Amino acid sequence: MNEFVASLIQGLIQGLTEYLPVSSSAHLTIFQHLAGIQGSSIAFDLLLHLATVAATITYFFRDIVELVCEFFTSFRLPVGRKREGWYFGWAVILGSIPTAVIGLVLKPLVEALSQSLTFVGCALCVTAALLLALSFLRPGTKKICVSIGVIVGVAQGLAVFPGISRSGLTLLAGILCGLSAVEAFRFSFLLSLPAVCGAALLELRHFDGVLPAGCAAAMAVAFVFGVISLCLVHRVVVSGRWRFFAAYCAVVGLCVIFCL
Repeated sequence: MNEFVASLIQGLIQGLTEYLPVSSSAHLTIFQHLAGIQGSSIAFDLLLHLATVAATITYFFRDIVELVCEFFTSFRLPVGRKREGWYFGWAVILGSIPTAVIGLVLKPLVEALSQSLTFVGCALCVTAALLLALSFLRPGTKKICVSIGVIVGVAQGLAVFPGISRSGLTLLAGILCGLSAVEAFRFSFLLSLPAVCGAALLELRHFDGVLPAGCAAAMAVAFVFGVISLCLVHRVVVSGRWRFFAAYCAVVGLCVIFCL
């Protein structure tokens, strides 16, 4: 496949599947296998992830500004510690700790398993089961707090395996803890920012400086479709229509197991 076209397709896959509950790592692995791409450039992967980070910041820009201002103002004014930003800020900070610890501990295992399409297919079937379970849950009315933040952070850490949807698992954890659908959606994706940025910085040690043709265009595609997919996921979370994605993950997972 033409390198420029392959880059654009990977940007599209990254943008859409980073947020939809279908596992971006699984879809990129499957595409690279089908396209015969032997080992993606680390620098290229980092740039695609940074493009979707930019999409998250763009989508939640107003929320981020308000929450950050409230969080830092609360250090100066104790009355501010009753505001949402104070609890949200600590939930993100403390929730990121188990994510980092689990990710670092499991990193060698994840790198080995990511080479197995059979494992990726099985993990997609697990994601399908999680999404099916999520379709039967009714969101609660709770707001985010530190304890829920840590639980969702653990879920995010466990989603490091290729084929396990990060968004699906963290949304499931949040709703199981009693969060409202909107609160679970917002916290799930804001919690992803430190994790993705931290992983990117960690991988800079292996920066090879090799970029494929069409890298800039692929980043633009990942950014645009990242914003679009966030809008789609918001609708899915509010409506609770998870069964389509459960069926999709099951079909793709079984096809990978038995056909690839």
